[in-house]
Amino acid sequence: MQHYFVDLHIHIGRTESGKPVKITGSRNLTLKNILETASSKKGLDIIGIIDCHSPEVIVEIEQLINDEQIRELPDGGLRYQNTTLIPGSEIEIYDENCHGPIHVLAYFPTISLMKQFSSWMSSHLKNIQLSSQRIYCEGVVLQNKVYELGGLFIPAHVFTPFKSLYGKGVKRSLTEVFNPDLIDGIELGLSSDTNMVKRIGELEQYTFVTNSDAHSLGKLAREYQKMVLADANFKELQLALHEKEGRGIETNFGLNPLLGKYHQTACPDCGEQVVGQLTECPNCGGKHLVKGVSLRIEELSNLNEPTRKRPPYIHQVPLDFIPGVGPKTIERLLNAFGTEMNILHATSVEQLEQVVPEKIAHTLDLARRGELAIKVGGGGVYGKFTT
Repeated sequence: MQHYFVDLHIHIGRTESGKPVKITGSRNLTLKNILETASSKKGLDIIGIIDCHSPEVIVEIEQLINDEQIRELPDGGLRYQNTTLIPGSEIEIYDENCHGPIHVLAYFPTISLMKQFSSWMSSHLKNIQLSSQRIYCEGVVLQNKVYELGGLFIPAHVFTPFKSLYGKGVKRSLTEVFNPDLIDGIELGLSSDTNMVKRIGELEQYTFVTNSDAHSLGKLAREYQKMVLADANFKELQLALHEKEGRGIETNFGLNPLLGKYHQTACPDCGEQVVGQLTECPNCGGKHLVKGVSLRIEELSNLNEPTRKRPPYIHQVPLDFIPGVGPKTIERLLNAFGTEMNILHATSVEQLEQVVPEKIAHTLDLARRGELAIKVGGGGVYGKFTT
């Protein structure tokens, strides 16, 4: 068994021809740029690109296979240099059982199966070219199709106030929309962590995953996990999500939830943060308070003590989030230590000080240990470091 760094939620902004896929994604967030960045700069062993249902993206992947830049693995996944690509899709569900839209992630072992899934989806949504499109079928129907094709099904960023399972999608339970037996994991999202959600009883049976939801190259691996696997492929990922045969997640790495832009209930009009179940902003009188993830999780928590032992969740900060660490500093660090994973996990403070000033090395060390002071985020505004 070996350790592998895994980020399963990465968007494609544009195709090579310039067509948009994720409208809010960066223009240089192309398939090739993602693969190169993940492998040579970030040091990710497995990535999930969740816009692979887009027909033009499928063509690009097939071309890379034909050009022998990517090879298909016998146990699923596509190997590019040191990184395995797991083809995925993000889909929005809003059926008659939902109280609001829900985003989910589906992954498949081969591009052929993804092609079949894309073809099936094209008759259930309006624009198969774009990311995160609303599908016109029930959630259970979608789950059954994913499983029929040998895929994995994971509800995405489940506590985000908008377009998520517990944000507005259900009142109390995922069973209002989904078959609980056809879920392979739960993606926590940027405004929560394991400690916050450990008392929600119906989630005890699922593995928690922490992913970047990257809309730009720099945001790859802002959240990720370290998995124990025999190899970097789809079959091993599936075993890890279900903690079988010694596979599993050893550590989740993510931003401190206080940095999440929806962590605290807040008024989007004036920015005032609110404590408790208020319906009106005490500062400006606004009536459109955005309920914080922390409050929503507390509403759903129903266990005195969790029974499932979870891997540690380490509050860690990606390089481009760290105060004083700009593009030139990052370039120097990468030239010296190879990848971001090496910088965050395998270098000492003394080694850092040989490449960057002592103050920056110290700040970087505090950041990777989750010890930087934070101003809490909320109402759509990210939290900030105060040092």
